[in-house]
Amino acid sequence: MTNLRYIRDLRRQLHSWWIPSIVAALVILLPILSILLSIIQPATENWGHIREYVLVDAVIQSTQLVLMTVLLTACIGVSLAWLVTAYDFPMKRFFSWALLLPLAVPPYIAAYTYSNMFSYTGIVQKTMRDYFSYSPDPSWFGVMSMRGAVMIFTLFLFPYVFLLTKAFFSKQSGSYIENARLLGRGPFSIFFTVALPLCRPALVGSLMLVTFEVLSDFGVVSYFGVQTISTAIFKTWFGMYDVDSAIRLAAWLMVGILGLFALEHFLRSNRKFSASTSKSRSFLPKRLTGVQAGLAWIACSLVFAFSFLIPFVQLIVWATWSFESVWTSAFYQLMANTFKVAAIATAIIMVVSVLVANSCRLQPSLFSNLLAKAVTAGYSIPGAVIAVGVLHVFIGLDHQLSQWRGEEALWLSLSIAMLIFGYVVRFMATGYNAVDSGYERIGTSYLQASRLLGLGITRTFWKVDLPLLRRALLTGAILTFVEILKELPLALLLRPFNFETLATKTYQYASDERIFEASIPSLCIIAVSMLSVLLFHRIGEEK
Repeated sequence: MTNLRYIRDLRRQLHSWWIPSIVAALVILLPILSILLSIIQPATENWGHIREYVLVDAVIQSTQLVLMTVLLTACIGVSLAWLVTAYDFPMKRFFSWALLLPLAVPPYIAAYTYSNMFSYTGIVQKTMRDYFSYSPDPSWFGVMSMRGAVMIFTLFLFPYVFLLTKAFFSKQSGSYIENARLLGRGPFSIFFTVALPLCRPALVGSLMLVTFEVLSDFGVVSYFGVQTISTAIFKTWFGMYDVDSAIRLAAWLMVGILGLFALEHFLRSNRKFSASTSKSRSFLPKRLTGVQAGLAWIACSLVFAFSFLIPFVQLIVWATWSFESVWTSAFYQLMANTFKVAAIATAIIMVVSVLVANSCRLQPSLFSNLLAKAVTAGYSIPGAVIAVGVLHVFIGLDHQLSQWRGEEALWLSLSIAMLIFGYVVRFMATGYNAVDSGYERIGTSYLQASRLLGLGITRTFWKVDLPLLRRALLTGAILTFVEILKELPLALLLRPFNFETLATKTYQYASDERIFEASIPSLCIIAVSMLSVLLFHRIGEEK
Protein backbone atom coordinates (compact mmCIF):
# COMPACT_ATOMS: atom_id res chain seq x y z
CA MET A 1 0.00 0.00 0.00
CA THR A 2 2.86 2.35 0.82
CA ASN A 3 4.48 1.64 -2.57
CA LEU A 4 1.24 2.43 -4.39
CA ARG A 5 0.91 5.70 -2.52
CA TYR A 6 4.53 6.56 -3.36
CA ILE A 7 3.97 5.84 -7.06
CA ARG A 8 0.81 7.98 -7.13
CA ASP A 9 2.66 10.81 -5.39
CA LEU A 10 5.55 10.51 -7.86
CA ARG A 11 3.20 10.65 -10.83
CA ARG A 12 1.44 13.69 -9.39
CA GLN A 13 4.76 15.48 -8.95
CA LEU A 14 5.82 14.58 -12.49
CA HIS A 15 2.53 15.98 -13.81
CA SER A 16 3.14 19.19 -11.87
CA TRP A 17 6.29 19.66 -13.99
CA TRP A 18 5.17 18.19 -17.30
CA ILE A 19 1.80 19.94 -17.66
CA PRO A 20 3.10 23.54 -17.41
CA SER A 21 6.06 22.59 -19.63
CA ILE A 22 3.78 21.29 -22.38
CA VAL A 23 1.46 24.30 -22.06
CA ALA A 24 4.44 26.66 -22.32
CA ALA A 25 5.73 24.85 -25.43
CA LEU A 26 2.31 25.07 -27.11
CA VAL A 27 2.03 28.78 -26.34
CA ILE A 28 5.54 29.44 -27.70
CA LEU A 29 4.72 27.48 -30.88
CA LEU A 30 1.50 29.44 -31.53
CA PRO A 31 3.11 32.31 -33.53
CA ILE A 32 5.24 29.87 -35.54
CA LEU A 33 2.33 27.59 -36.39
CA SER A 34 0.07 30.53 -37.24
CA ILE A 35 2.62 31.73 -39.80
CA LEU A 36 3.05 28.30 -41.40
CA LEU A 37 -0.72 27.83 -41.64
CA SER A 38 -1.05 31.13 -43.49
CA ILE A 39 0.45 29.52 -46.61
CA ILE A 40 -2.74 27.51 -47.19
CA GLN A 41 -4.96 30.57 -46.69
CA PRO A 42 -6.30 32.48 -49.73
CA ALA A 43 -3.89 35.18 -50.90
CA THR A 44 -4.82 38.86 -51.00
CA GLU A 45 -5.02 40.99 -54.15
CA ASN A 46 -1.60 42.48 -53.47
CA TRP A 47 0.12 39.11 -53.31
CA GLY A 48 0.57 38.77 -57.06
CA HIS A 49 2.28 42.17 -57.24
CA ILE A 50 4.44 41.39 -54.19
CA ARG A 51 5.45 37.99 -55.53
CA GLU A 52 6.44 39.39 -58.93
CA TYR A 53 8.11 42.68 -58.02
CA VAL A 54 9.21 42.27 -54.40
CA LEU A 55 9.71 38.64 -53.44
CA VAL A 56 11.98 37.59 -56.32
CA ASP A 57 14.35 40.53 -55.87
CA ALA A 58 14.33 40.05 -52.08
CA VAL A 59 15.22 36.37 -52.38
CA ILE A 60 18.05 37.08 -54.84
CA GLN A 61 19.61 39.83 -52.72
CA SER A 62 19.15 37.86 -49.48
CA THR A 63 20.93 34.90 -51.08
CA GLN A 64 23.80 37.07 -52.34
CA LEU A 65 24.18 38.72 -48.95
CA VAL A 66 24.22 35.41 -47.08
CA LEU A 67 26.64 33.66 -49.45
CA MET A 68 29.20 36.48 -49.51
CA THR A 69 29.01 37.00 -45.74
CA VAL A 70 29.34 33.28 -45.03
CA LEU A 71 32.39 32.99 -47.30
CA LEU A 72 34.21 35.96 -45.76
CA THR A 73 33.36 35.17 -42.13
CA ALA A 74 34.57 31.60 -42.68
CA CYS A 75 37.90 32.82 -44.10
CA ILE A 76 38.53 35.38 -41.35
CA GLY A 77 37.12 33.41 -38.42
CA VAL A 78 38.88 30.11 -39.15
CA SER A 79 42.19 31.78 -40.02
CA LEU A 80 42.29 33.80 -36.80
CA ALA A 81 41.14 30.82 -34.71
CA TRP A 82 43.94 28.69 -36.13
CA LEU A 83 46.45 31.50 -35.65
CA VAL A 84 45.75 32.05 -31.94
CA THR A 85 45.51 28.30 -31.26
CA ALA A 86 48.40 26.84 -33.22
CA TYR A 87 50.96 29.61 -32.76
CA ASP A 88 52.44 31.75 -30.01
CA PHE A 89 53.13 35.41 -30.78
CA PRO A 90 53.04 38.79 -28.95
CA MET A 91 49.66 39.62 -27.31
CA LYS A 92 48.19 36.25 -28.22
CA ARG A 93 46.32 35.94 -24.89
CA PHE A 94 44.83 39.39 -25.41
CA PHE A 95 43.61 38.62 -28.92
CA SER A 96 42.12 35.28 -27.83
CA TRP A 97 39.36 37.18 -25.99
CA ALA A 98 39.53 40.63 -27.61
CA LEU A 99 38.51 39.19 -30.97
CA LEU A 100 35.18 38.25 -29.35
CA LEU A 101 34.35 41.88 -28.51
CA PRO A 102 32.79 42.63 -31.94
CA LEU A 103 29.86 40.50 -30.76
CA ALA A 104 29.10 43.32 -28.30
CA VAL A 105 28.45 45.72 -31.18
CA PRO A 106 25.10 45.10 -32.92
CA PRO A 107 25.62 45.24 -36.70
CA TYR A 108 23.05 48.02 -37.14
CA ILE A 109 25.04 50.27 -34.78
CA ALA A 110 28.23 49.49 -36.69
CA ALA A 111 26.43 50.32 -39.95
CA TYR A 112 25.38 53.76 -38.69
CA THR A 113 28.90 54.44 -37.41
CA TYR A 114 30.85 53.42 -40.49
CA SER A 115 28.44 55.06 -42.94
CA ASN A 116 29.01 58.40 -41.22
CA MET A 117 32.76 57.89 -40.90
CA PHE A 118 33.11 57.18 -44.64
CA SER A 119 30.66 59.85 -45.79
CA TYR A 120 31.84 63.03 -47.55
CA THR A 121 31.82 64.98 -44.28
CA GLY A 122 33.04 62.01 -42.23
CA ILE A 123 36.39 61.74 -40.54
CA VAL A 124 38.04 59.63 -43.28
CA GLN A 125 37.44 61.84 -46.31
CA LYS A 126 37.70 65.04 -44.26
CA THR A 127 41.12 64.01 -42.93
CA MET A 128 42.36 63.24 -46.45
CA ARG A 129 41.19 66.64 -47.70
CA ASP A 130 42.34 68.77 -44.74
CA TYR A 131 45.65 67.14 -43.83
CA PHE A 132 46.81 65.53 -47.10
CA SER A 133 45.22 67.97 -49.61
CA TYR A 134 43.77 65.02 -51.49
CA SER A 135 40.17 64.72 -52.61
CA PRO A 136 39.38 61.05 -53.21
CA ASP A 137 36.63 59.76 -55.44
CA PRO A 138 33.53 59.49 -53.17
CA SER A 139 32.54 56.25 -54.91
CA TRP A 140 35.51 54.56 -53.24
CA PHE A 141 33.79 54.98 -49.87
CA GLY A 142 30.26 54.00 -50.86
CA VAL A 143 29.48 51.68 -47.95
CA MET A 144 25.70 52.14 -48.18
CA SER A 145 25.31 49.26 -50.62
CA MET A 146 25.42 45.49 -50.82
CA ARG A 147 29.20 45.69 -50.58
CA GLY A 148 28.98 47.74 -47.40
CA ALA A 149 26.41 45.41 -45.84
CA VAL A 150 28.69 42.42 -46.49
CA MET A 151 31.60 44.32 -44.90
CA ILE A 152 29.57 45.15 -41.77
CA PHE A 153 28.23 41.63 -41.34
CA THR A 154 31.68 40.12 -41.89
CA LEU A 155 33.45 42.37 -39.39
CA PHE A 156 30.87 41.94 -36.65
CA LEU A 157 29.73 38.34 -37.13
CA PHE A 158 33.06 36.56 -37.72
CA PRO A 159 33.48 36.02 -33.92
CA TYR A 160 30.81 33.29 -34.13
CA VAL A 161 33.14 31.33 -36.43
CA PHE A 162 36.23 32.34 -34.45
CA LEU A 163 34.73 31.25 -31.13
CA LEU A 164 33.44 27.83 -32.16
CA THR A 165 36.37 26.80 -34.36
CA LYS A 166 38.89 28.04 -31.77
CA ALA A 167 37.21 25.90 -29.10
CA PHE A 168 37.28 22.94 -31.48
CA PHE A 169 40.96 23.41 -32.33
CA SER A 170 41.97 23.77 -28.67
CA LYS A 171 39.98 20.72 -27.50
CA GLN A 172 40.80 18.45 -30.42
CA SER A 173 43.49 15.81 -29.94
CA GLY A 174 46.93 17.17 -30.72
CA SER A 175 48.11 13.83 -32.08
CA TYR A 176 46.73 14.62 -35.55
CA ILE A 177 48.71 17.83 -35.81
CA GLU A 178 51.85 16.40 -34.26
CA ASN A 179 51.79 13.37 -36.56
CA ALA A 180 51.43 15.66 -39.56
CA ARG A 181 54.44 17.67 -38.38
CA LEU A 182 56.48 14.51 -37.88
CA LEU A 183 55.59 13.45 -41.42
CA GLY A 184 57.11 16.65 -42.73
CA ARG A 185 53.98 18.60 -43.55
CA GLY A 186 54.33 22.37 -43.63
CA PRO A 187 52.03 24.81 -41.80
CA PHE A 188 49.77 25.46 -44.81
CA SER A 189 49.49 21.77 -45.63
CA ILE A 190 48.59 20.95 -42.01
CA PHE A 191 45.93 23.65 -41.96
CA PHE A 192 44.22 22.68 -45.22
CA THR A 193 44.55 18.89 -45.05
CA VAL A 194 44.24 18.23 -41.30
CA ALA A 195 42.90 21.14 -39.25
CA LEU A 196 40.24 22.40 -41.67
CA PRO A 197 38.58 19.01 -42.28
CA LEU A 198 38.59 18.31 -38.52
CA CYS A 199 36.82 21.57 -37.65
CA ARG A 200 34.04 21.06 -40.21
CA PRO A 201 31.28 20.36 -37.64
CA ALA A 202 32.12 23.52 -35.69
CA LEU A 203 32.48 25.51 -38.92
CA VAL A 204 29.10 24.43 -40.27
CA GLY A 205 27.39 25.17 -36.96
CA SER A 206 28.93 28.63 -36.70
CA LEU A 207 28.10 29.49 -40.31
CA MET A 208 24.49 28.53 -39.66
CA LEU A 209 24.48 31.08 -36.82
CA VAL A 210 25.92 33.70 -39.17
CA THR A 211 23.24 32.87 -41.76
CA PHE A 212 20.45 33.28 -39.22
CA GLU A 213 21.88 36.59 -38.03
CA VAL A 214 22.04 37.95 -41.59
CA LEU A 215 18.52 36.81 -42.42
CA SER A 216 17.23 38.24 -39.12
CA ASP A 217 18.76 41.67 -39.60
CA PHE A 218 16.68 44.68 -40.45
CA GLY A 219 18.72 47.66 -39.26
CA VAL A 220 21.72 47.23 -41.59
CA VAL A 221 19.86 46.29 -44.76
CA SER A 222 17.17 48.95 -44.36
CA TYR A 223 19.72 51.69 -43.69
CA PHE A 224 21.93 50.62 -46.60
CA GLY A 225 19.00 50.17 -48.98
CA VAL A 226 19.49 46.43 -49.55
CA GLN A 227 16.26 44.64 -50.41
CA THR A 228 15.94 41.45 -48.34
CA ILE A 229 12.96 39.42 -47.17
CA SER A 230 13.06 41.17 -43.78
CA THR A 231 12.80 44.61 -45.39
CA ALA A 232 10.09 43.28 -47.72
CA ILE A 233 8.05 42.23 -44.68
CA PHE A 234 8.38 45.71 -43.18
CA LYS A 235 7.46 47.44 -46.46
CA THR A 236 4.45 45.20 -46.98
CA TRP A 237 3.30 45.79 -43.41
CA PHE A 238 3.91 49.54 -43.08
CA GLY A 239 3.99 50.60 -46.74
CA MET A 240 1.03 48.68 -48.15
CA TYR A 241 -0.70 48.12 -44.80
CA ASP A 242 -1.21 44.51 -45.88
CA VAL A 243 -0.68 42.36 -42.79
CA ASP A 244 -1.89 39.18 -44.53
CA SER A 245 0.74 39.48 -47.27
CA ALA A 246 3.41 40.27 -44.67
CA ILE A 247 2.43 37.06 -42.85
CA ARG A 248 2.68 35.12 -46.12
CA LEU A 249 6.16 36.56 -46.77
CA ALA A 250 7.19 35.56 -43.25
CA ALA A 251 5.86 32.06 -43.89
CA TRP A 252 7.95 31.60 -47.01
CA LEU A 253 11.04 32.88 -45.18
CA MET A 254 10.37 30.34 -42.42
CA VAL A 255 10.05 27.58 -45.01
CA GLY A 256 13.43 28.61 -46.40
CA ILE A 257 15.00 28.46 -42.94
CA LEU A 258 13.54 25.00 -42.34
CA GLY A 259 15.05 24.00 -45.67
CA LEU A 260 18.46 25.22 -44.47
CA PHE A 261 18.09 23.07 -41.36
CA ALA A 262 17.23 20.05 -43.50
CA LEU A 263 20.17 20.69 -45.84
CA GLU A 264 22.62 21.08 -42.95
CA HIS A 265 21.36 17.85 -41.36
CA PHE A 266 21.66 16.00 -44.68
CA LEU A 267 25.20 17.23 -45.30
CA ARG A 268 26.33 16.02 -41.88
CA SER A 269 24.27 12.83 -41.66
CA ASN A 270 26.78 10.55 -43.39
CA ARG A 271 29.94 12.38 -42.38
CA LYS A 272 30.43 11.59 -38.71
CA PHE A 273 33.73 10.77 -37.10
CA SER A 274 35.18 10.40 -33.63
CA ALA A 275 38.59 10.02 -32.08
CA SER A 276 40.00 6.51 -31.86
CA THR A 277 41.03 7.08 -28.24
CA SER A 278 39.50 8.86 -25.29
CA LYS A 279 42.88 10.40 -24.38
CA SER A 280 42.49 13.74 -26.08
CA ARG A 281 44.94 16.55 -25.53
CA SER A 282 45.62 19.87 -27.17
CA PHE A 283 48.84 20.34 -29.11
CA LEU A 284 51.58 22.72 -28.10
CA PRO A 285 51.52 25.98 -30.07
CA LYS A 286 54.52 26.76 -32.20
CA ARG A 287 56.33 29.94 -31.24
CA LEU A 288 56.68 32.55 -33.99
CA THR A 289 59.61 34.96 -34.10
CA GLY A 290 60.77 37.82 -36.27
CA VAL A 291 58.73 38.71 -39.34
CA GLN A 292 56.26 35.86 -38.85
CA ALA A 293 55.39 37.02 -35.31
CA GLY A 294 55.00 40.57 -36.59
CA LEU A 295 52.67 39.52 -39.40
CA ALA A 296 50.52 37.49 -36.99
CA TRP A 297 50.26 40.48 -34.64
CA ILE A 298 49.40 42.83 -37.50
CA ALA A 299 46.67 40.52 -38.82
CA CYS A 300 44.98 40.24 -35.42
CA SER A 301 45.43 43.95 -34.69
CA LEU A 302 43.86 45.08 -37.97
CA VAL A 303 40.82 42.87 -37.54
CA PHE A 304 40.39 43.95 -33.91
CA ALA A 305 40.76 47.62 -34.81
CA PHE A 306 38.21 47.64 -37.63
CA SER A 307 35.72 45.31 -35.95
CA PHE A 308 35.68 46.94 -32.51
CA LEU A 309 38.25 49.56 -31.52
CA ILE A 310 37.67 52.15 -34.27
CA PRO A 311 33.85 52.25 -34.13
CA PHE A 312 33.90 52.11 -30.32
CA VAL A 313 36.29 55.10 -30.04
CA GLN A 314 34.31 57.02 -32.65
CA LEU A 315 31.07 56.50 -30.71
CA ILE A 316 32.76 57.78 -27.55
CA VAL A 317 33.90 60.93 -29.37
CA TRP A 318 30.41 61.55 -30.74
CA ALA A 319 28.94 60.94 -27.28
CA THR A 320 31.00 63.81 -25.87
CA TRP A 321 29.51 66.09 -28.54
CA SER A 322 25.89 65.16 -27.89
CA PHE A 323 25.86 64.22 -24.20
CA GLU A 324 24.02 67.29 -22.90
CA SER A 325 21.27 67.12 -25.51
CA VAL A 326 20.63 63.38 -25.15
CA TRP A 327 21.31 62.57 -21.48
CA THR A 328 18.10 64.10 -20.10
CA SER A 329 15.21 62.91 -17.96
CA ALA A 330 13.62 61.47 -21.12
CA PHE A 331 16.68 59.28 -21.60
CA TYR A 332 16.30 57.89 -18.09
CA GLN A 333 12.75 56.93 -19.00
CA LEU A 334 14.06 55.30 -22.18
CA MET A 335 16.51 53.20 -20.17
CA ALA A 336 13.78 52.31 -17.67
CA ASN A 337 11.53 51.11 -20.52
CA THR A 338 14.32 48.99 -21.98
CA PHE A 339 15.43 47.39 -18.75
CA LYS A 340 11.85 46.81 -17.58
CA VAL A 341 10.70 44.80 -20.59
CA ALA A 342 14.05 42.99 -20.79
CA ALA A 343 13.91 42.05 -17.10
CA ILE A 344 10.29 40.80 -17.29
CA ALA A 345 10.93 38.76 -20.44
CA THR A 346 14.17 37.35 -18.99
CA ALA A 347 12.41 36.28 -15.79
CA ILE A 348 9.68 34.49 -17.76
CA ILE A 349 12.25 32.80 -20.00
CA MET A 350 14.29 31.51 -17.06
CA VAL A 351 11.22 30.14 -15.23
CA VAL A 352 9.98 28.31 -18.33
CA SER A 353 13.52 27.08 -19.06
CA VAL A 354 13.79 25.53 -15.60
CA LEU A 355 10.38 23.87 -15.95
CA VAL A 356 11.09 22.36 -19.35
CA ALA A 357 14.74 21.40 -18.67
CA ASN A 358 13.88 19.65 -15.41
CA SER A 359 10.91 17.85 -17.02
CA CYS A 360 13.11 16.57 -19.85
CA ARG A 361 15.75 15.46 -17.35
CA LEU A 362 13.25 13.57 -15.18
CA GLN A 363 11.89 11.52 -18.09
CA PRO A 364 14.32 11.50 -21.03
CA SER A 365 12.60 10.28 -24.19
CA LEU A 366 11.87 11.19 -27.78
CA PHE A 367 8.96 13.32 -26.59
CA SER A 368 11.19 15.26 -24.19
CA ASN A 369 13.65 15.94 -27.03
CA LEU A 370 10.82 17.24 -29.20
CA LEU A 371 9.60 19.38 -26.31
CA ALA A 372 13.05 20.94 -25.91
CA LYS A 373 13.27 21.67 -29.63
CA ALA A 374 9.78 23.18 -29.59
CA VAL A 375 10.52 25.75 -26.89
CA THR A 376 13.84 26.75 -28.52
CA ALA A 377 12.57 26.91 -32.11
CA GLY A 378 12.18 30.69 -32.09
CA TYR A 379 15.89 31.48 -31.91
CA SER A 380 16.56 30.34 -35.47
CA ILE A 381 13.66 32.40 -36.85
CA PRO A 382 14.20 36.08 -37.76
CA GLY A 383 12.76 38.66 -35.41
CA ALA A 384 10.56 40.16 -38.12
CA VAL A 385 8.96 36.76 -38.72
CA ILE A 386 8.36 36.20 -35.00
CA ALA A 387 6.84 39.68 -34.79
CA VAL A 388 4.40 38.92 -37.61
CA GLY A 389 3.38 35.66 -35.97
CA VAL A 390 2.91 37.27 -32.55
CA LEU A 391 0.80 40.05 -34.04
CA HIS A 392 -1.32 37.47 -35.86
CA VAL A 393 -1.95 35.60 -32.61
CA PHE A 394 -2.78 38.74 -30.61
CA ILE A 395 -5.14 40.06 -33.28
CA GLY A 396 -6.97 36.75 -33.10
CA LEU A 397 -7.15 37.01 -29.31
CA ASP A 398 -8.45 40.57 -29.55
CA HIS A 399 -11.13 39.41 -31.96
CA GLN A 400 -12.26 36.73 -29.51
CA LEU A 401 -12.25 39.19 -26.62
CA SER A 402 -14.24 41.69 -28.63
CA GLN A 403 -16.90 39.09 -29.37
CA TRP A 404 -17.02 38.13 -25.70
CA ARG A 405 -17.26 41.73 -24.43
CA GLY A 406 -19.58 42.85 -27.23
CA GLU A 407 -17.43 45.76 -28.48
CA GLU A 408 -14.60 46.06 -31.00
CA ALA A 409 -11.29 47.11 -29.45
CA LEU A 410 -7.61 46.23 -29.41
CA TRP A 411 -7.31 44.90 -25.89
CA LEU A 412 -3.93 43.15 -26.20
CA SER A 413 -2.41 44.23 -29.52
CA LEU A 414 -1.49 47.68 -28.22
CA SER A 415 -0.10 46.48 -24.90
CA ILE A 416 3.42 45.85 -23.73
CA ALA A 417 2.48 42.20 -23.22
CA MET A 418 2.75 41.61 -26.98
CA LEU A 419 6.35 42.84 -27.04
CA ILE A 420 7.31 40.76 -24.00
CA PHE A 421 5.72 37.66 -25.52
CA GLY A 422 7.71 38.22 -28.71
CA TYR A 423 10.93 38.41 -26.71
CA VAL A 424 10.05 35.17 -24.89
CA VAL A 425 9.39 33.29 -28.13
CA ARG A 426 12.52 34.64 -29.82
CA PHE A 427 15.07 34.16 -27.02
CA MET A 428 13.83 31.12 -25.11
CA ALA A 429 16.77 29.11 -26.47
CA THR A 430 19.33 31.37 -24.78
CA GLY A 431 17.96 30.71 -21.30
CA TYR A 432 17.09 27.07 -21.91
CA ASN A 433 20.54 26.12 -23.22
CA ALA A 434 22.20 27.65 -20.14
CA VAL A 435 19.88 25.80 -17.74
CA ASP A 436 20.20 22.54 -19.66
CA SER A 437 23.99 22.82 -19.55
CA GLY A 438 23.78 23.42 -15.81
CA TYR A 439 21.72 20.25 -15.33
CA GLU A 440 24.22 18.27 -17.41
CA ARG A 441 27.04 19.56 -15.25
CA ILE A 442 25.48 18.54 -11.92
CA GLY A 443 24.26 15.16 -13.24
CA THR A 444 21.63 13.01 -11.52
CA SER A 445 23.56 11.67 -8.50
CA TYR A 446 22.28 14.41 -6.19
CA LEU A 447 18.74 13.87 -7.44
CA GLN A 448 18.93 10.13 -6.77
CA ALA A 449 20.43 10.66 -3.31
CA SER A 450 17.68 13.11 -2.42
CA ARG A 451 15.00 10.73 -3.61
CA LEU A 452 16.50 7.91 -1.51
CA LEU A 453 16.29 10.22 1.51
CA GLY A 454 12.56 10.63 0.93
CA LEU A 455 12.37 14.05 -0.75
CA GLY A 456 9.99 14.45 -3.68
CA ILE A 457 10.84 15.92 -7.07
CA THR A 458 9.66 19.43 -6.28
CA ARG A 459 11.31 19.60 -2.85
CA THR A 460 14.50 18.19 -4.37
CA PHE A 461 14.50 21.03 -6.86
CA TRP A 462 14.17 23.71 -4.17
CA LYS A 463 16.57 22.10 -1.69
CA VAL A 464 19.20 20.56 -3.99
CA ASP A 465 18.96 21.54 -7.66
CA LEU A 466 18.34 25.28 -7.32
CA PRO A 467 21.47 26.03 -5.24
CA LEU A 468 23.58 24.04 -7.70
CA LEU A 469 21.97 25.81 -10.69
CA ARG A 470 22.59 29.35 -9.48
CA ARG A 471 25.59 29.88 -11.74
CA ALA A 472 23.81 28.50 -14.82
CA LEU A 473 20.73 30.59 -14.05
CA LEU A 474 22.81 33.75 -13.68
CA THR A 475 24.66 33.05 -16.92
CA GLY A 476 21.45 32.36 -18.83
CA ALA A 477 19.75 35.45 -17.39
CA ILE A 478 22.63 37.76 -18.36
CA LEU A 479 22.96 36.36 -21.89
CA THR A 480 19.19 36.52 -22.42
CA PHE A 481 18.93 40.05 -21.03
CA VAL A 482 21.63 41.28 -23.40
CA GLU A 483 20.09 39.59 -26.45
CA ILE A 484 16.77 41.26 -25.67
CA LEU A 485 18.51 44.59 -25.16
CA LYS A 486 20.02 44.46 -28.67
CA GLU A 487 16.94 43.19 -30.53
CA LEU A 488 15.62 45.71 -33.08
CA PRO A 489 12.99 44.19 -35.44
CA LEU A 490 10.79 42.82 -32.66
CA ALA A 491 10.86 46.11 -30.78
CA LEU A 492 10.10 48.14 -33.89
CA LEU A 493 7.10 46.03 -34.85
CA LEU A 494 5.57 45.09 -31.50
CA ARG A 495 6.21 48.02 -29.17
CA PRO A 496 3.17 50.00 -27.97
CA PHE A 497 2.54 53.47 -29.32
CA ASN A 498 5.00 56.06 -28.00
CA PHE A 499 7.08 53.36 -26.28
CA GLU A 500 10.80 53.39 -27.13
CA THR A 501 13.75 51.19 -26.21
CA LEU A 502 17.46 51.84 -26.59
CA ALA A 503 17.49 49.88 -29.85
CA THR A 504 14.48 51.65 -31.39
CA LYS A 505 15.76 55.08 -30.28
CA THR A 506 19.13 54.36 -31.89
CA TYR A 507 17.34 53.38 -35.10
CA GLN A 508 15.17 56.49 -34.94
CA TYR A 509 18.17 58.80 -34.50
CA ALA A 510 20.01 57.11 -37.37
CA SER A 511 16.96 57.25 -39.66
CA ASP A 512 16.73 61.00 -38.97
CA GLU A 513 20.46 61.34 -39.79
CA ARG A 514 21.21 62.31 -36.18
CA ILE A 515 24.15 59.93 -35.87
CA PHE A 516 25.85 61.89 -33.08
CA GLU A 517 22.76 61.58 -30.86
CA ALA A 518 22.57 57.86 -31.66
CA SER A 519 25.97 57.33 -30.02
CA ILE A 520 24.68 57.55 -26.42
CA PRO A 521 22.07 54.74 -26.63
CA SER A 522 24.48 52.76 -28.80
CA LEU A 523 27.19 52.91 -26.14
CA CYS A 524 24.69 51.82 -23.48
CA ILE A 525 23.85 48.73 -25.54
CA ILE A 526 27.51 47.99 -26.22
CA ALA A 527 28.50 48.41 -22.57
CA VAL A 528 25.94 45.85 -21.38
CA SER A 529 26.77 43.55 -24.30
CA MET A 530 30.46 43.58 -23.39
CA LEU A 531 29.52 42.13 -20.02
CA SER A 532 27.93 39.11 -21.68
CA VAL A 533 30.87 38.62 -24.06
CA LEU A 534 33.40 38.68 -21.21
CA LEU A 535 31.21 36.35 -19.16
CA PHE A 536 30.94 33.95 -22.08
CA HIS A 537 34.71 33.98 -22.54
CA ARG A 538 35.31 33.31 -18.85
CA ILE A 539 32.90 30.39 -18.86
CA GLY A 540 34.59 28.95 -21.94
CA GLU A 541 38.03 29.25 -20.32
CA GLU A 542 36.86 27.39 -17.19
CA LYS A 543 35.40 24.42 -19.10
